[in-house]
Amino acid sequence: MELRHLRYFMAVAKELHFTRAAELLGIGQPPLSQQIQQLEREVGAPLFMRDRRGVSLTEAGKAFMAEAQLALDGAERATEAARRVARGEVGTLTLGFTVSANLHPFVPSLIRLYRSRYPGVAVRLVEQTTLQLIERVHNGTVDLAFVRAPTQPTPGVHVEAILSEPMVAVVPSTHALAGRPSIRLRELAREPFIFYPRQVGVGLYNVLVGACRRAGFTLSVDVEAPQLTSVVTFVAAGMGVSVVPATMSQLQVEGVRYLPLQGRPLAAGLAMAYREGPASEALAFAVDLTRETAVVDYPPGRSE
Repeated sequence: MELRHLRYFMAVAKELHFTRAAELLGIGQPPLSQQIQQLEREVGAPLFMRDRRGVSLTEAGKAFMAEAQLALDGAERATEAARRVARGEVGTLTLGFTVSANLHPFVPSLIRLYRSRYPGVAVRLVEQTTLQLIERVHNGTVDLAFVRAPTQPTPGVHVEAILSEPMVAVVPSTHALAGRPSIRLRELAREPFIFYPRQVGVGLYNVLVGACRRAGFTLSVDVEAPQLTSVVTFVAAGMGVSVVPATMSQLQVEGVRYLPLQGRPLAAGLAMAYREGPASEALAFAVDLTRETAVVDYPPGRSE
């Protein structure tokens, strides 16, 4: 018994006329009669009574009709469910992001856009350090992560740059430099410096080390903070100075000043990380949407 047998049966059962049912189905009347006869032989009971007055359902036919409709409805639901998965409209997507990435307007706006386009996908959010997120992408517990770039290469994990933004100095509001409109990086050379450990975010750490070297001094981290938000808190406590991505200035912490850096631009990258190889439709669409949104809202050559 195939679904076409059920469709043929339902057409005849609703029309109670073989010729009209055949026209609706787009087949000839004799082949339709043959298909119904095959179905009756498989069921083992007559489904229709045929006489001079026309066609009517037998009691067996009435019982079969109710279940046949359920089967056809179920097949339609199964087909639509498969199509929705193929279109990336259902499923689960686990998104990870660092604290500083979450502060960038790109990330929350992207999440809002994704949820509006794919409301059937359950989105789970995870906030951790770049190192932790790369590991979770590697072991499959996070599908797509937004991290600070560059990152340490990890086998099986693809890291793709999305955009970049300038870095700014952050100093205590009582500091001698706090009243300046901007400063040079080398003016922080003799200051106690606050940053997170290299292993927490090797890429951004190395970017800062290289910038300090070009500015004529060697970076020495005097106070280590677990993440960038902690860096700002420690600066507010008067423990030192630092350099952070410009979006961190959204943290309006009392007791700090954010100062643009003069000279060669110092940029912090934002990247997405996901596992190499086959991906779910939900992840594939998220990756494509990330690329599209980044190009439209943050075109190449423009820093944010």
